[in-house]
Amino acid sequence: MASSTTYTISDLAREFDLTTRAIRFYEDMGLLQPRRTGPGGRSRVYSARDRTRLKLVLRAKRLGLSLSEAKELIDMYDSPRDTGPQLRKFLQVLAAHRRQIEDQMADLQATLDEIKAHEKEARALLARLGEEPVVADPSPLAGPQKTPRGRAEKAA
Repeated sequence: MASSTTYTISDLAREFDLTTRAIRFYEDMGLLQPRRTGPGGRSRVYSARDRTRLKLVLRAKRLGLSLSEAKELIDMYDSPRDTGPQLRKFLQVLAAHRRQIEDQMADLQATLDEIKAHEKEARALLARLGEEPVVADPSPLAGPQKTPRGRAEKAA
């Protein structure tokens, strides 16, 4: 069932909370292929297929895939080939990313354990000195808060 619904770049930017510049970047990377209309082909008209591809790109980014990996996988689904090889490739990419994230989690856990050990040691030293430990607010270590578009919020 073909859909004749079309979208402007502003429609997609609003729907997915992206900048129009990001959408143009995805187009430059070959991830989206809008029709060009108007004088000199300056206006972009995105199809339902482009919208779906954009959703898949954003999902791939959340999974930690690079844009080139996302493009390769999405392009496979556009081809008339059998889905078996496509699914095997997808599983390989996911397995590699899972291993990478598991390694990162192990590194983070080791760092967290080290921090906890230092905190315990510092509290013990303060107790020996007869002083109350100060409970520090961890938020300064967290860095600036991010907006949905990934931009740092300005302090009021």
